[in-house]
Amino acid sequence: MKRIFYILIVFLMVACADDDSFSTSSSLRLSFSADTISLDTIFSRTPSSTYTFWVYNNNDDGLRITDVHLNRRNQTGFRVNVDGSYLDNSLGSQVNDIEIRHNDSILVFVEITSPLSSQSEPKLIEDDLVFILESGQQQKVNLRAWTWNAEKLYDPVIVGEQLIESSTPIIIYGNMTIPEGASLTLRNTTLFFHDKSGIEVFGDLSIENCLLRGDRLDRMFSNLPYDRVSGQWSGIHFYESALNGVIKNSEIRNACNAIVLDSAALDTTKVRLAMKKSIVHNAMGYGLMAVNSSISLEDCQFTNTLGDCVSIIGGVADITHCTLAQFYPFTAESGVALSFTNFNGTSDIPLLRLNCSASIITGYKEDVLLGGVRDTVAAFEYCFSNTLLRTPKVTTADSVRFKNVIWETPKDSIQGKKHFLVIDEKNLYYDFHLDSLSTAKGLGCYY
Repeated sequence: MKRIFYILIVFLMVACADDDSFSTSSSLRLSFSADTISLDTIFSRTPSSTYTFWVYNNNDDGLRITDVHLNRRNQTGFRVNVDGSYLDNSLGSQVNDIEIRHNDSILVFVEITSPLSSQSEPKLIEDDLVFILESGQQQKVNLRAWTWNAEKLYDPVIVGEQLIESSTPIIIYGNMTIPEGASLTLRNTTLFFHDKSGIEVFGDLSIENCLLRGDRLDRMFSNLPYDRVSGQWSGIHFYESALNGVIKNSEIRNACNAIVLDSAALDTTKVRLAMKKSIVHNAMGYGLMAVNSSISLEDCQFTNTLGDCVSIIGGVADITHCTLAQFYPFTAESGVALSFTNFNGTSDIPLLRLNCSASIITGYKEDVLLGGVRDTVAAFEYCFSNTLLRTPKVTTADSVRFKNVIWETPKDSIQGKKHFLVIDEKNLYYDFHLDSLSTAKGLGCYY
């Protein structure tokens, strides 16, 4: 019995000795899960997300890393943590004496906060993370990121008449407010909105040749940029006193409610919101909700919203050469492409006119057009002409309101997403230009 006990002790000692053996052979190398770590584009002076990679020792002996350091030390803004040890800039951005036993691994974390650059365009920043083994052998992992200078505005309030035109991106923290009596023109500018930020409009707003989107430049998954994820910022809210809105050649994407117009005093001789050649895409609420307002939509795209792509509640609306396509990917309980009513809750709101012509109204569901009327004296006037509609054909007395309409059904050979160039549900990438086989040629915003 004692002999067996001694043999067991010797076996364990030998096993432990094997586990603790470290080699200084120059032929042994580390392996990495990636030779290059590419961070997404970031704004200067703004911390990036954290990226990781593994360092493997696939050899039969352990390896000691005598030094891990950034080749350019603390000049690039990269921050690195190696197996729980931070490369402290005060120590030259390095750590020492890290062991990796045979067939074991360690995890490395990488972030960056880049400094301002002298360029207005994105600039490449790169550095090498250098691993020096006890044998003297050196191995490197390349770290790279694109950094973009941006102007940061915190709860900006517009005073008087103001023009914002900038080739440098602008990041909005909090809400941009346009008080009653003030006027803002956004032109040739990209605005990035931080989480839950937006534009609160009590005065006048004009947007021309602009992009409005969330400020996340990184990725949710390797194939999914945050820019394709809805709900990144709150959107544009026109309050009762806001009576003059213009949006031209612009794109509004990944908001909550992209555009909301509160009920206001209705002037049928004046357009409260005029949109032309603009895109509203991927909202976690309404694309456009207009209550008791006069709006004009021309050559516009409203697509992929959790709520309705366009919701008209009373008022006056003219929709010409627009594409309203409801392919919201995150739930089957999304709204319709177009809804229109003459009431809101318990209140009558007359729909004095809805004219929709030369447009495409389609989506996943068999019926993406919803008209809601309450049996009151409130007006409910609408007309669809020369338009493709994905809704059951109207055969009642209301059929006179539909003129030269293409009634789309799920049985059609070309229907729903088959009209468009790209509907990629996996990668959430969409191109709503018409496919060559589409039966909607001459209709929509890309005719």
